[in-house]
Amino acid sequence: MLLAASSDGFFDGVGKFFSSLASVSWGSLALGLLFFGLNLTLRSRAYFHTLRAAYPHSRIQWRRIWGAYMAGLGVNSVIPARGGDVVKLFLSRGSVEGSSYPSVGAAFLVEAIFDFSMGIPVLIFAFTQGVFPKPPDFSKLKAFDIAFLASHPRFTLFLLTALAFLVLVLFAWLSRRVRLFWARVRQGLVIMRDRRRYLREVWAVQFCGWLMRFVSVWLLLDAFHIGGSVRNTLLVFGTTAVASMVPFTPGGAGVQQAILVSVFGTSAAAYSVGQQIALAVFVLGLGFFSIVVIFRFRSFKEVIRAGQQSRAAEAEAAAAPG
Repeated sequence: MLLAASSDGFFDGVGKFFSSLASVSWGSLALGLLFFGLNLTLRSRAYFHTLRAAYPHSRIQWRRIWGAYMAGLGVNSVIPARGGDVVKLFLSRGSVEGSSYPSVGAAFLVEAIFDFSMGIPVLIFAFTQGVFPKPPDFSKLKAFDIAFLASHPRFTLFLLTALAFLVLVLFAWLSRRVRLFWARVRQGLVIMRDRRRYLREVWAVQFCGWLMRFVSVWLLLDAFHIGGSVRNTLLVFGTTAVASMVPFTPGGAGVQQAILVSVFGTSAAAYSVGQQIALAVFVLGLGFFSIVVIFRFRSFKEVIRAGQQSRAAEAEAAAAPG
């Protein structure tokens, strides 16, 4: 019910999107998708550098890491709660000889450092523009999930505290059950020990990807006649940042639409739906290409099943005596 309610804004805009297809600038749309693909490719390269630092003596093919990255994003585009991260974890682990799930999973955190360092200034800019909804105004948005959380701050605080507690309990349990767990986590973060290497091979590469994404958003705004500009592009970035905090729907569907309409007016309904559909289909296509051509799977379901079997086998081996 939560999923359906949170998607009301998304489905409200679908009709407007299809009715405005004739006016879409297809050239700008195609270029926007191209630059978005370049953004993802550069981010996958930064992730590759993180894994290479963690496993300097292992043979790692960037082609496979790129494929794992795209496959994970493809699943995330259709499954809520970042279910694609499990696919990315499984395929990445299988692409790095001698790697472990804790190390490969910890490498995800390295990528998140850049997102945090850029997300905070973007949100500060968005909140100071006078059109972006302030946190108390989220309760008035036509997206049930974020509106409910904003309207019930005590419940939200309890939920965040409970989730943090569960994470700590899980880590404590794993640290007792798996002797090498924390050593493997540190291995995934080893590039952070060399600040210059991190800035050169991860942060700078992600920043170049961020610039490609900036151009992509600008072009998509032009494609749907919202108008590309530095201000509008950063407002879209702020919307994406807020939507990523409420992962109850694939790609933050519903939340994104509600905020974009609040920022740009009802004329943004077609853009909010159109760009999300275009990006989801594009990423899903890249992900499916990756699992079929690079990893030789026939479907995402087969990848998920293989990943579950692999993690179960590893957990059973770790629990075995000796």
